[in-house]
Amino acid sequence: MINRTTVRTRVIQTLFAYYKDPEKTLLTARKELNKSFADTYDLYFILLDFANELTAYAQRQLEDQLARSKATHSSWTPNRRFVQNRLAQQLFENRALRARVQEQQLSWDSGMQAVSDIYRKLIESDYYRTYMEAEECTYEDDKRLWRQIYQHLLPENEVLYDALDEMELVLDKSNWTTDVEVVLSYVVKTIKRLAEDSTPETPLLEMFDNENEVRFATTLLEKAIEGHEQFEQLINANLKGWDADRIAYMDRIILETALAEITAFDEIALTVSMNEYIELAKEYSGDKSYMFINGILTEILRNMKNEGTLFKALSVK
Repeated sequence: MINRTTVRTRVIQTLFAYYKDPEKTLLTARKELNKSFADTYDLYFILLDFANELTAYAQRQLEDQLARSKATHSSWTPNRRFVQNRLAQQLFENRALRARVQEQQLSWDSGMQAVSDIYRKLIESDYYRTYMEAEECTYEDDKRLWRQIYQHLLPENEVLYDALDEMELVLDKSNWTTDVEVVLSYVVKTIKRLAEDSTPETPLLEMFDNENEVRFATTLLEKAIEGHEQFEQLINANLKGWDADRIAYMDRIILETALAEITAFDEIALTVSMNEYIELAKEYSGDKSYMFINGILTEILRNMKNEGTLFKALSVK
């Protein structure tokens, strides 16, 4: 599930904290990196479990409305299509999901305000009304509704982000809101994989797709730390008019991590590495940092190529 873009982000964040604290060791950095991956994986499970929380909230709303109608002796027949959604029921019964939620004590208790706010927005949506008013409802209709919720209602939802910020503190997690959009895409992928005959034993996504991704993460962190002084010298030697003391701390971390990847992983194309770290600079550093990082990396790699210390194809001349 955790892809290389997420790995690079987590390594940069781990290094950022590592160099700020002289008491930290490579071992503590490894532990913090692994915890960050586990936290991202927990976010996947708690977002999957949102289906259960939203369904349970909708059920409570129906029960309250039914009680009010009985108290006033008014006639009202509840539409239970949403609370009986088969996809949501499958997620609720999934043993891997229930086990992770229980083991890690993942709870929406501190985020219930978001659940109620998102429910109100859901019942106002056109796709919800279409779903509830259709003459027939197939399993595919049930799946489609939840895909729409996860693809249209939750992404960039400030109420959800605020709730996850609060839950992150309560549950001792880190950087949850950083990962929301990519993790939501994996929730949608999980929903697409479910079928009408899926059982509670149906597996969910693994934390990593394979051991190569785990090795990539560990090696990237270690090579960045081991090559710190060398990379720092390379950067300073190629600043060309930039004051070394005024380079943003995050820019240095991104540059050093990029150089660690470029020099340690022969199988990763140079353009892939450069593009990835330029995009990370756009996301996590200053407005124009990506241009600075692109320029410095290009200059360093050109010189390394000329010196015979870079053996990858270089597009710049």
